[in-house]
This record gives sequence, structure tokens and C-alpha cells, in this order.
Amino acid sequence: MRNPLFDRLRWEGQSMRSKRLYAATTALLVQFVFSPTVRSEENPHLLSVEQQRDFLLNAEIIKSKRTGKGITNPYTLTLSDGTITHDASFQSVNERRNYKQLTGYSEINFVDSYLYNLAAYELARLLGLEDMLPVTVERKWDGKIGSLTWWLPVMMSEGERTEKDIHPPDIRGWDNSMHKVRVFAELIYDTDRNNPGNILIGTDWELYMVDFTRAFRLYHDLRNPDNLVRCGRELLEKLRALDSEKLCAEAGNYLTDLEIEGVMVRRDKIVAHFEKLRIARKLVQRLELSQVGKRGATHAVERVVERGKTGVAVAPLLALQGAWWRWMRLSRLLG
Repeated sequence: MRNPLFDRLRWEGQSMRSKRLYAATTALLVQFVFSPTVRSEENPHLLSVEQQRDFLLNAEIIKSKRTGKGITNPYTLTLSDGTITHDASFQSVNERRNYKQLTGYSEINFVDSYLYNLAAYELARLLGLEDMLPVTVERKWDGKIGSLTWWLPVMMSEGERTEKDIHPPDIRGWDNSMHKVRVFAELIYDTDRNNPGNILIGTDWELYMVDFTRAFRLYHDLRNPDNLVRCGRELLEKLRALDSEKLCAEAGNYLTDLEIEGVMVRRDKIVAHFEKLRIARKLVQRLELSQVGKRGATHAVERVVERGKTGVAVAPLLALQGAWWRWMRLSRLLG
């Protein structure tokens, strides 16, 4: 004979378990449906590049404040489209002078312009480096036209990392990114890339370049060719494929003809520089410098170049012979 009390207790236990399961399932469903981490339209960091551009161009600006950083002291603007709220950096500086005295040096044809932020972003897209620059558009705000740049989720700046002596977890990946930064800085003749606040570090240790208002000088020479130590194959091929028509089509609204000419001439020199390093690497391997010795290696290089086997000038290669350690360092870096 069944005990009614036992049946009642068993029913209540099953009911309690059912209620707990229902509550847990409901909570998971709510989290899945409404959590901003799974809906790109509510999480700005999950938006595509085109969605970010559209947001920057069309979202309402609801708040503004000065950043208190840098010479131009740009604004941080808060934008909202009713669903997403996100910050962006606004720079409207457009200073142009025939001559300007700066700290420690002077500059002829000085320019400090927001237009270079726009040009740098479009050039980076042509070179496959768009993941290293935040999305940037041109927009008018408070009666001023300027560049509006997507605010990035970052851990720190390069200056803060150096000051705190923090080391990246992936040294090889970090070095590869820094080499890209240096190649891009030489290409656009960026006079302010050494500013540690202009390189930002993302939450996964990705590198971002920001603030190019003092780039794109008219000089045809490279600013610091010693910084050009390594260039990935993909970036080098993109540099070779770059032409003035493509650059003018993408950045012609932001750069003058002379500025575009400067980029293309420096591009030629960067490609030639890495071609010489490639030939030098082959010479290092062929001559087995670790066994030849400094004097014998120097004479061997002179003979190879003079016989026309490389097709490059003697002087650039012979510049590498100044010290034995430079040969060995070159071999390790390019090996």
C-alpha cells in the first residue's frame, strides 16, 4: 500500500528540481538573447569595418571632452545610434606654415593636419595593414571638419609598457609587428612616430598606430633607413604593387600631388633597400662568413659585385663590412 506522505514529498522534490531547471534554462536563454557579447549590433567591438565606418559617419554625437593629451589636445566624442554607444577621437588641426621652429629643430613647409590621419588609413588599407590602424573617417562637428577615429580597446601605450618594463608574451610576433610599424613610418615620413603615445597595445598584444598629423613630408629620402631591418613577404609585395593611381584614387582628397610623389619615391627606395638586403643575405650564405673571416669576406664581396653577378652598386654592400658583428647580425636577422 502506497504512503500518501511519501508520494507528496516525492512530487514536491520533482517540482523543485523542475523549477530550478526552468530557472537555469531561462537565465541562459536571456543571457544568450540579450548579452552584448553575442550580438554585434549591441557590442561595438564586434562590428565589421564597414559597420564602424557607417557608425562614425552617421551616429549622433551626444557628449564631448578634451583628452588632455598631445600637442593638439584632441576631443573624445561619444556617439550613439540608439543601440550602440561608443567613443571616437576627433582631430581638426590643420596648421600649415612655410617655416616653424620646433623643440630641438626647425622645419620648412611645416604641416600638422587631420587630413594625414585619413590618408594614412587609406594607404594602410592598400598595403594590407588596416588591422593596425583604427577606422577613420572625415566628419564635421561643432562647425569644424576633422578626422573621426574609432576608439580602440587597449591595455596601454608603448610608452607605458616601456616605463613599466613589461615584456610581450610573444616576442617574435611583437617584433614582426614593430617591423611593419617602422616600414610604414618610413613610407609616410612620419616625424612623430617615435612618440610612445602614438603606438597602442591591444588586449591581445596587437599593435595599433594612431595620430599621423605630422607625416607625409615632401622629402624623397628615407628618414631613418637603419630602422628597415625586416619586411614580410606579403607587405613587400603590396609595396611593389602600389602605384600613384591607386594611391590618388584612395587618398587623393587628403594628399597633394607632391605628397603622393614623396610616398612613391620613398616606396621605391624601401623596396630597393630590402632587395639589397636580400642579395646580401645570399652573399652571406654563399661566402660562409662564419668561416671566412672579415678580410677575406670583404674581398670576396668586392669581387662578386665587381664581376656584375648581383646587379647592385658596390657601395651599399661594402657599407656592411665596417664591423664583423654587423655581418653576423645581418645573417641572423635575415636567416
